Amino acid sequence: MKLPALILSAVLLAAPAVAQEQMGDPSFRPTVARPAYGADGPMIQLDAAHGSVQTIEGRYAGFAALVRADGYRLRAGEQKLDQPGALDGVDVLVISNAVRPRDGSSPDAFTPGEIAALDAWVRAGGSLLLAADHAPYGSANETLGRALGVEMGKGYAFRFEDGQITSQLTFSTEAGTLGEHPILRGRDGSEAIRRVRSFTGQSLSGPPGATVLMALNPDDLEAADVRTLQEINARIEADPSSRAAVLAELARPALTAQGLAFEHGRGRVVVLGEAGMLTAQVLRFPNDPSRPERAFGLQTPGHDDQQFALNLLHWLSRLEGLQ
Repeated sequence: MKLPALILSAVLLAAPAVAQEQMGDPSFRPTVARPAYGADGPMIQLDAAHGSVQTIEGRYAGFAALVRADGYRLRAGEQKLDQPGALDGVDVLVISNAVRPRDGSSPDAFTPGEIAALDAWVRAGGSLLLAADHAPYGSANETLGRALGVEMGKGYAFRFEDGQITSQLTFSTEAGTLGEHPILRGRDGSEAIRRVRSFTGQSLSGPPGATVLMALNPDDLEAADVRTLQEINARIEADPSSRAAVLAELARPALTAQGLAFEHGRGRVVVLGEAGMLTAQVLRFPNDPSRPERAFGLQTPGHDDQQFALNLLHWLSRLEGLQ
C-alpha cells in the first residue's frame, strides 16, 4: 500500500535527486458565469507579512485570478496587523499558511499585539478567512486560532479509502459531510455545493455555535507530522495485520472538521484546515522529463471547490441574495 504520489509531491517529499517545483498554474484562467460585483467591489487583503509562500503572484495566483473575475479588488497586506492603518479599507482579510519568524524568536506566526488587534477588528465587524494547513502551519497559527475559539489538530489528517491511506479528503452531500449554511447553499441552486475536495491538511474544532462546513468522519485520524504518516503507511504495508496496533501507537483521532464558519462579535470568520483547495497549482520535475506535471487545487476535476471559494467570500463580504 503506497501513499498516493500527489501527497508525497505536495509535501515536497520527492527523493533528493529529483528536483521539484511547486508553483501557481500559469494556464489557469477562471471564468465566473455570474460575477458577484461589478467595478469597485469589496477589498480583499491577502496577508503577505508573515512569511507565507501563498502570494498573489505565486501560489495564490489562481485565487487572485478567481476573486478578481468575481469583481473583488485585491491587494497584498505588507504590514503587521497591529501597525497603524494595516487593516484600513479592508472588507475581507485572507491569511493563508502564515509561518513563525525565521529567527526562531517565537513559536507563533503572530505577536500578541497582532492577535489582539485582529480579534478587535473582527469583533467590530471585520471578516476573516484563515487557512492553516498541515504541520507545521497549525502550530504557527494555534494561538490565533484559540483567540477565535478554534482548536487545531496541528498534524496531517488522513483516512483509509479502499484500504489505502489518503490525506486528500472528499466531503459531499451524499456522504453527509457538508454542513447546512449559506456558504454551501449559494445564491441559488446553481451555486449549491455538493462536493468539496481538500489536498492534505489538518483537522479543526470550532467554538460553540460554529457551523461545520466540512465534517470529518468519526474514524478519521491525524498523524503528528509527515514522517509519522510515512511510518504508519510503511508499517501497515509491510504487515496489514498490524494496522490497529500501529494506529494506536502513532495516530490520534482527528478533530471534527476541516472547515468552519461562525460569527465573532459583529464579524464573520471562516477557518480552513487546508490551503491548497483555494489555489491552482502544479508540481513539475525539471530533472526528470518522464514524470508528468501534476495539478492540484481549483483547476482539477470532480469537485465544487471553485464555487466553494467564491461562496466563502460572498458570505464574508455580506453579499446580498445568499440563501
